[in-house]
Amino acid sequence: MRVFLIAGEPSGDALGQALMAGLRSLVPDVVFEGVGGPLMCAEGMESLFPMEELSVMGLAEILPKYRHLKRRIRESARAVLDAGPDVLITIDSPDFCLRVARLVKEASTIRTVHYVAPTVWAWRPGRAQKMAGVIDHVLALFPFEPPLMQAAGMECDFVGHPVVSRPVASASEAAAFRADTGLGEAPLVLLLPGSREGEVARIAPVLGETAARMARARPDLAFVLPVAGAVADRVAGIVAEWPVRPRLIDPRSAGPLAKRAAFRAADVAIAASGTVSLELAAARTPMVIAYRMNPVTFAIMRRMALTDTVTLVNLVSETRTVPEFLGPACRADTIAPAALDLLQGAPDQVRAMDLTMDRLGRTGDPPGLRAARAVLARL
Repeated sequence: MRVFLIAGEPSGDALGQALMAGLRSLVPDVVFEGVGGPLMCAEGMESLFPMEELSVMGLAEILPKYRHLKRRIRESARAVLDAGPDVLITIDSPDFCLRVARLVKEASTIRTVHYVAPTVWAWRPGRAQKMAGVIDHVLALFPFEPPLMQAAGMECDFVGHPVVSRPVASASEAAAFRADTGLGEAPLVLLLPGSREGEVARIAPVLGETAARMARARPDLAFVLPVAGAVADRVAGIVAEWPVRPRLIDPRSAGPLAKRAAFRAADVAIAASGTVSLELAAARTPMVIAYRMNPVTFAIMRRMALTDTVTLVNLVSETRTVPEFLGPACRADTIAPAALDLLQGAPDQVRAMDLTMDRLGRTGDPPGLRAARAVLARL
């Protein structure tokens, strides 16, 4: 069996690795080709070119590389056609991957699978219909996505979210983190301003003011801020100006266990919107979501939005237990009281987080194996 895979960013590389491992466990003589990062290459793939060339976000970043990316799209499609695999599996990165799939479909009958459904439940539902012209089968991360993809004309299987197979710190590891960092028994507030430059620039100052307000109300509070490696220096510079200094966890000097232990040890988190809400749910850490964007962008997205919440825990659990402060509401005077309230206990939110993890596949087989089975079952 020959499988051609394409991933364009680190999260896709992780999904691809798990899927490849699942396929190899079911079909030991499977042959992999395609584009991937270090994790996929460790599973036996030689990447056609460095995956990092595709990890580009934002119009300003894409425009200078547009011609090069167009050339890579054509090169990738030609490699698929020359290989003649049993299936082409594209992983997230739709701007690149779906263009490759379109060229492949125009020239062949090679079966196409896309891993990670577009968020048509949130906005731009027309994307599913466009995708149906080039994709035969979708592997979905969320249980409510298959009906939406099937309605557009594609086969779709819910295979579970990768967050359910990631390690979570134990109570003893959380206690050791507190002891090692000198936090003791202080109530701990986790600050998570995002992982991209733009997010950090907009959200970190709000979190700094929020921390100051919370500290004035509760002088016993301690604050910890795990930073993403790509923005570590930027965050350190911003935090240096705050009246309340959180303890920074820098991945360049601290191992992954430190971040996981901080998540488990925290009593409440204030986080930018995104997958981080699922990581917090896995650790059963009550949270407040805060997100600020360009006012024009926010107005457009608010008008186009199909849901009344952006938080994945709220969506998957079908509750609204996680407070959100978005756009103009992303202010310290609104966020701080909500976070302080959660310090008194959040049983409804914890139940919603447990339900979310169960619905995302925590009690079943690992998502990579489920994805592999879904691919093979429909070939």
